[in-house]
Amino acid sequence: MATSIKKIVAASLIGTTIEWYDFFLYGSAAALVFNQLFFPDSDPLTGTLLAFLTYAVGFVARPLGGLVFGHFGDRIGRKTLLVVSLLTMGAATFLIGCLPTYETLGPSAALLLTALRLVQGFALGGEWGGAVLIVSEHGESGRRGFWASWPQAGAPGGNLLATGVLAALAAWQSDEAFLAWGWRVPFLLSGVLVLIGLWIRLTISESPVFKEAPPEPVAPIVGVLRHHAKDVVIAIGARLAENISFYLLTVFVITYAKEIKVDNSTVLNAVLVASAIHFVTIPMWGALSDRIGRRPIYLAGAAGIGVWIFAFFPLVDTGNILVITLAVTVGLLFHGMMYGPQAAFFSELFGTRMRYTGVSIGAQLSAIVAGALAPVIAVALLRAYASSIPISVYLGLAAVLTLAAVYAARETKGRDLAERVHAG
Repeated sequence: MATSIKKIVAASLIGTTIEWYDFFLYGSAAALVFNQLFFPDSDPLTGTLLAFLTYAVGFVARPLGGLVFGHFGDRIGRKTLLVVSLLTMGAATFLIGCLPTYETLGPSAALLLTALRLVQGFALGGEWGGAVLIVSEHGESGRRGFWASWPQAGAPGGNLLATGVLAALAAWQSDEAFLAWGWRVPFLLSGVLVLIGLWIRLTISESPVFKEAPPEPVAPIVGVLRHHAKDVVIAIGARLAENISFYLLTVFVITYAKEIKVDNSTVLNAVLVASAIHFVTIPMWGALSDRIGRRPIYLAGAAGIGVWIFAFFPLVDTGNILVITLAVTVGLLFHGMMYGPQAAFFSELFGTRMRYTGVSIGAQLSAIVAGALAPVIAVALLRAYASSIPISVYLGLAAVLTLAAVYAARETKGRDLAERVHAG
């Protein structure tokens, strides 16, 4: 079992890292260059807002991806859908790197960019649920929190990779060269990464829990709505503070730093260091949830980020790279307290033949109102009030909603995933 689960974890981690690399790369590029390349007629902050709106449409497509991939993942298995999601995401990201800009194609360039972002979102909507489930359903219940948290580490892993590539290009290239062609390199690199991930994913076995489970007599989405409506609401609420905080800490912070005249390389390097620490600590929180439960760790993370965000922006305002790194790192540690146990927690809420659908829908519906809008709302608040305090209040309120949702949930640690239905 140990060797088998390690192989499954490695395949899921590498695949999710590549998928999140693709997705986060867009967010970083939106903050750095897309406003100039695709919306050059707007003032800088408005151009950034428009770039973030194209960024947000990727989240709009995620629930549809979760529904489609979840349906077939619950019908024919997890493995096949994970391969499809990786290929879809990789193709869309590679094509973004080939896109003509506004200078060449005019407004149509932004339309093509938006279409490819929709494809990215659709793919990621199906990726996350399958990756955490195939690990959760292979691992033993006593260490499920630890093993299932590794695909979660793919998020900071992908962000680390995307930010690292962008930081290296920013350091080695002039601003003019990066704007002219350097920004394309990370997107084109995705093609190579996808081939590596595809080769690894094709070697893993299907989930044994899925193979042994009898088919449900109704469509997975019907089963979810019939048996797990409350659990979907809990998943949506639990994701709010987690999702919003991550995108404020890693995407919006780049735009905020530009507005207060902090050098791009300073904030990119701060996010790079913080993401490396985040990557390492996520499995620690997952392991701790195996000992004391999913809810206590999750609740502590939501409360922590709701308070820390009020210190975060004043620390970034200092412009000191060490202080900014500390600000992002502590924020991501609180985020990890939610994100680490989340995979096992959500997996344990749903029955087997509706689990892919339930997990995906709950997580991705929340992503529309949380991660999709977080940078957009933050930029709009910054424009309206010229202050970070309303942005901190925004995340603070989301943290209160997450605390309420997780408090209302039952503790799921140790639950048998072979149970046919877990009543909501």
